[in-house]
Amino acid sequence: MLVSAEPGDNSVVAQAPKVVQLRFNEAVAPAAIHLIDAEGKTRDVVVRPVDQVVLIALPNDLPQGTQIVSYRVVSQDGHPVGGSIMFSVGAPSRAAAGPTRGSSLSIIIWVAKIGVYLGLFAGVGGVFFVAWVGQQPAGGSVILSALYVGLASAIASLGLQGLDLLGQSLANIFTIAPWKVALGTSVGPSLLVAITAILVARLAWRSPSMTIACGLTALSMAGAGSALSASGHAASASPQWLTRPSVFLHGVGVAYWVGALAPLAVMARRRADTLPRVLERFSAGAVPIVGLLALTGLALACVQIGSVSALMQTEYGILLSIKLALVALLLALAALNRYWLTPALIADYTRARLLSRSVLTECLLAILILAIVGGWRFTPPPRAFAATVDAPLSLHIHTDTAMVQVMIAPGKVGADDFEFQLMDSNFGRLPAKEVTLTLSLPERGVEALERKATPGTDGNWHVRNVMLPVPGRWHVRIDLLITDFQKMTLEDDFELR
Repeated sequence: MLVSAEPGDNSVVAQAPKVVQLRFNEAVAPAAIHLIDAEGKTRDVVVRPVDQVVLIALPNDLPQGTQIVSYRVVSQDGHPVGGSIMFSVGAPSRAAAGPTRGSSLSIIIWVAKIGVYLGLFAGVGGVFFVAWVGQQPAGGSVILSALYVGLASAIASLGLQGLDLLGQSLANIFTIAPWKVALGTSVGPSLLVAITAILVARLAWRSPSMTIACGLTALSMAGAGSALSASGHAASASPQWLTRPSVFLHGVGVAYWVGALAPLAVMARRRADTLPRVLERFSAGAVPIVGLLALTGLALACVQIGSVSALMQTEYGILLSIKLALVALLLALAALNRYWLTPALIADYTRARLLSRSVLTECLLAILILAIVGGWRFTPPPRAFAATVDAPLSLHIHTDTAMVQVMIAPGKVGADDFEFQLMDSNFGRLPAKEVTLTLSLPERGVEALERKATPGTDGNWHVRNVMLPVPGRWHVRIDLLITDFQKMTLEDDFELR
């Protein structure tokens, strides 16, 4: 998720602006926004989100010098985005620095995310394998350890998510604020579902009958897929009729595969008599599962990347390239196990040691892949950059008594739609009897073009299909007829792409 700001970062203005506008490439919810003025004082501000824009009303008595607006917002996929912008009133201060944050919290969040993956894939998937395929408690210590690690990591991730949203240090993990904030994002329900899935899997491990165990493990596998598809970059991407089911199926497929590794490694090392029969059952399900993983993974990669060049030109793409290389190795080992080691083991049981080593190597590769996937939490996908290029123009015009939020779509040469949200000085809705849009491009000799706006069902005013034939810095004037005796005019410029 990307952001642009008005006034521009590090700009110098003659007078303090009344409003700072942060424009993102998707809708956001403010988490923590404050102003540090040129005297180092933290000042209260009034914040209002409007679709992809966050409006910040500033105090009227800002001192001369450099001001810092620090913000933390949460995106639709549940990930926090933070930063600071600086602008100077009159002249820059001699020493001005934005707030800094250490990387220790990010590392802990990354480790906790890997722990959640282990709980869902090695833990929940392992219990499912034992109930449905192995039908004996092989690898129990590894599976239970994965469940406990996943449970602790999921609970900790709730608080860590809140700390990241609020920009607070790890010392505040025991306060209620970060937990409350995290539960209000899409990550909150996702982690709650993950916790439930892990607890159900743990209950299935102690179930009195195999029938109950199969039912509970099927439920916990569905919970694992649901937890992954409830939030995240991939799940929140469009079209969601494709991305959310793909994430769900991909997660369930990974849990089926990864969950089998520890039990199979233990059975191979112990040379269990039932190993050949278990391998045949697992292989029968693994072949379609691998196909499902390939299809859903390809679909999600195409949505997130958008172009082949992004694989090497973006951080997200580089991580994906590394993941694909590791997955290729994992598939090669799986094929080796399926088509050579398994038949060889059935023919000669002394080959069990080779299978055990191969499966342990698969375990290592799986952990490396989960570590890579955990890093995606801190990198926006290339589609976010593409969305920024195609995002409509946003313009905020204000006076002492009125404000207008203007959206211009697509904001390029050709036919454009204008949308006006009218507000009073306190960000309340401003009623109007009539709204008139006037556009001109003085530098190219384009005289005033006047169009009447019409009210929409959303409470905003609209002017559609305004033909703007040439790029440049257009002047916009909006005339508001509030009553028969009161009229307001707001003016500004915008750059047409």
